[in-house]
Amino acid sequence: MSSVVIIGAGHAGFQCAAALRQQGFDGDVILVGDEGHLPYQRPPLSKGYLLGHTRKDDLAFRAVHFFEANKIRMLTGRVEALDRNARRVLLRSGEAVRYDHLVLATGSRPRNLTVRGAELDGIYPLQTLDDADTLRGALKTCTRIVVIGAGFIGLEFAASARSFGNDVSVVDVADRPMARVLSPQTSQVFADYHRNEGTQLLMRTQVEAFEEAEGRATAVLTADGRRLPADLIVVGVGAAPCCELARESGLEVNTGVMVNASLVTSDPCISAIGDIAEFPHPRTDKSIRLESVQNATDQARAVASRLAGHAITPYRAVPWFWSDQGTLKLQIAGLSTPDAEHVLIGDTTSFSVLCIADGELRAVESVNRPADHMMARKLLTTRTSLVREQILNPGFSLRGL
Repeated sequence: MSSVVIIGAGHAGFQCAAALRQQGFDGDVILVGDEGHLPYQRPPLSKGYLLGHTRKDDLAFRAVHFFEANKIRMLTGRVEALDRNARRVLLRSGEAVRYDHLVLATGSRPRNLTVRGAELDGIYPLQTLDDADTLRGALKTCTRIVVIGAGFIGLEFAASARSFGNDVSVVDVADRPMARVLSPQTSQVFADYHRNEGTQLLMRTQVEAFEEAEGRATAVLTADGRRLPADLIVVGVGAAPCCELARESGLEVNTGVMVNASLVTSDPCISAIGDIAEFPHPRTDKSIRLESVQNATDQARAVASRLAGHAITPYRAVPWFWSDQGTLKLQIAGLSTPDAEHVLIGDTTSFSVLCIADGELRAVESVNRPADHMMARKLLTTRTSLVREQILNPGFSLRGL
């Protein structure tokens, strides 16, 4: 194999390019991205970068000389199409780049609201460095902020905005914060924290429209009749995988780009990794798609190892996630299920919630308890048996295992 082209220069794309060289691949490596920045870390955008604790230069994974020294060719531009028969990537600029193997790492984009006024100025997503630059400036001049979406991004931004002394309201249709990923116990702790910090949490609340003045959104109107004045509105209602290239080129696509346990698509010359990859869950017969830095990084390294000629092993990494919101550090290991039983150990300032289903530990949510998180990842990787009675013992501790 003489050339690998990677489309997407986010976490997955960069890590794949870097890992190819680390794994000894000596062919051409071409990394195609559509942003005018070196590949950079996204998690600090809603936290340290907004607060001014992280410099822009510190966001980059590596400086320019890293790419030069490792002979990773960077191309900036939008990919218009794939020619699978000729194995070519066609860029908007007219350039065609040939590949022996293609890695799709196109990531996801923020979901948009479809209510009246959603296209107005003053309504912003938070996904890219350019988004963060816009919001960073706005936080210094705006005083009334409405965040739509009580997920990770929305609540991280809300915590950052409150630190500037702004009035912050968070609106979500769910009955509790981060309901899709957290147990009720952990969710309640975060709800209490944000409210105690002065943030107004409006759960079970539907956005109906945006009020306008001179082409700019000035208030959020809800279905229950509320009017929330706003100088700044941030939307964080989830993300949609960027599967257009895969779909238009005839690859198998479901909720994401379908891949096997080795992360290969329906075309053996194309792999997919990160937010767009829908892959077999190692513990069930179902396929899943994950949006996390860990998943992007681990899948990138797995594909790089295979392309560099090393032994092929099924992708079985235990997923983990994190979110920093003010003084609370949330870490999650594993994937829970809707029918899981939840057992809390610790207190409301430092605790873990163990999620048990069918007598088996499925996930652990830890708040300000990093040692528990690391132990949980080990237990889930080795599938260590834990019985319910053992966990309910008053003296039980993950760190004691």
